[in-house]
Amino acid sequence: MTKPKILSTRPLFPAARAVLDQHFEVDYWAPAERITREELLKRVADKDGLVCLLTEKVDQELLTHAPKLRIAATVSVGYDNIDVAACTRGKVVATHTPGVLDDTTADFAWTLLMAIGRRLLEGDAWMRSGTWPGWDLDQLVGGDVWGKTLGVLGFGRIGRGVARRALGFNMRVIYSDAVRAQEDVERELKAEYVERDTLFRESDFISLHVPLLPDTRHLISRENLGKMKHTAYLVNTSRGPVVDEEALAEALESKKIAGAALDVYEHEPLVHPALLPRRDVILAPHIASASLDTRTKMAVMAAQNVVALFEGRRPPHALNADALGLK
Repeated sequence: MTKPKILSTRPLFPAARAVLDQHFEVDYWAPAERITREELLKRVADKDGLVCLLTEKVDQELLTHAPKLRIAATVSVGYDNIDVAACTRGKVVATHTPGVLDDTTADFAWTLLMAIGRRLLEGDAWMRSGTWPGWDLDQLVGGDVWGKTLGVLGFGRIGRGVARRALGFNMRVIYSDAVRAQEDVERELKAEYVERDTLFRESDFISLHVPLLPDTRHLISRENLGKMKHTAYLVNTSRGPVVDEEALAEALESKKIAGAALDVYEHEPLVHPALLPRRDVILAPHIASASLDTRTKMAVMAAQNVVALFEGRRPPHALNADALGLK
């Protein structure tokens, strides 16, 4: 019996390859360079399934080039790269990998929060330059974390994970979300629901955990940056376009806020040029989920979604299972 053909736009980790190779004829894109759009359209033309990353767009053009395609599985929790409506029209199931990266991402948000607050990267660069003159009273003074106010914008799984970690730092936790959490969750995390304006005004650290929606695009705007304390710090591990990078650069230049730490970018992989030379910004290369354990679990989850479909089951993390009438 002929096995279904799958295209994977990266080699994946061995555990994920083992899942796919058992069931499918898999074409892995192996070069270090990302697959080009032209090559992607060429290779997917005869494939029954696609395993991709956020960097590959699954849109109407790709679906037109892949008439046999039945599933597009992105190895990410976000799925901005997939036109789910177009997939549904074309009877292609789209899947993602939620949940598995929550704690790893919450850990990394805290990594950024503490590093920017305590000016760690500036100190590291100074030491490596060989010009550090020795200890002095006012060198690289930053912002305390202990006992300060943490504002969490977006109180889903990752936002709650960030809030949970704040308990160990005796922080006041305030949050804002489209849907207020249940009382028992607020009690457990000692988290206080507030309006967005209050969160901007009162937070010493703001950590972003919102999805990219029309009303969250440029949520971090000139206006909202202007509401923040001049001693406050911004951390973004959610979606790049949530932050207006030009407005952020202006806010930092004018000392409206003390610093920012970003893992995602408005026009990724590009970064606004005004941010690049700044020492009061940490720029991480989208690595919030980049632990070996977590990235392996994500790849395995994507592979399992594909297997489920071709075994006649509903993929565990389908975004549009109704595309094929699955239950």
